[in-house]
Amino acid sequence: MDKEPADATGLPASLQMAWGLRERPGKGPRPTLTLPKIVDAAVALAAGEGMDAVSMGRVAKELGVSTMSLYRYVTAKEELYVLMSEAGVGTPPPLPDGWEAMDWRELVSLWAHAQRAVLQANTWILRIPLSAPPVGPHQLAWMERGLAAFAGTGLTESEVLSAMMLVGGFVRNEATLAADMIDAIVRNGLSPDQVIGRYVSTLALLTDAERHPSITRLVESGALTGSGEPDFQFRFGLDRLLDGLADLIGERRPPEGGAPP
Repeated sequence: MDKEPADATGLPASLQMAWGLRERPGKGPRPTLTLPKIVDAAVALAAGEGMDAVSMGRVAKELGVSTMSLYRYVTAKEELYVLMSEAGVGTPPPLPDGWEAMDWRELVSLWAHAQRAVLQANTWILRIPLSAPPVGPHQLAWMERGLAAFAGTGLTESEVLSAMMLVGGFVRNEATLAADMIDAIVRNGLSPDQVIGRYVSTLALLTDAERHPSITRLVESGALTGSGEPDFQFRFGLDRLLDGLADLIGERRPPEGGAPP
């Protein structure tokens, strides 16, 4: 099947439509199958049964159409994945009142927490293979928000990009680990407390203070069962990343009242 030629953007027709660069012809009957319906059906499958359930054939079956009819709107499964991710992430939430007075660290933290909330609500996004840089309007809106948070820090554009990717990678990794834990809990039919409790009991049986003094201290401290502070591990890790970036930014900024070196 020949793919429809892309325009100067290099985007397939479906993503051109997402950007509003291509519209459905106004004449003729409105089709019963549309690109949003296809994406919605694929997202519903992913949310209910996981990404392994998503295929062109399965989506077509859910919509009551032939598989070939989907290819009029989406040329490949990988393209459908991009559109699903675009639908799942949505647009970044509005910034709070007074955000203009916030420093870079507060803005980056807001961005990181907002991304994490999206991934926690749509864990299937984490199972989509990364095949290309972000190109959808929602994805680029998140990218713009992340880059803009570092404005005025004195970092070079390459450093800003790397800093944003560093924070974004941490968020994605933390969300993936949490999703893996949830999947294991669901498979085993246990509660999170039961899973952690069994793990702590296993460690206590397998280790001792002579061979594993560090693990022993960890188990005895109760840290594995929670520090008492919600999201402690995420906040701790994010703060340490931002501490490192703050050191670099401090080197880039001129001293108060002085000229750049």
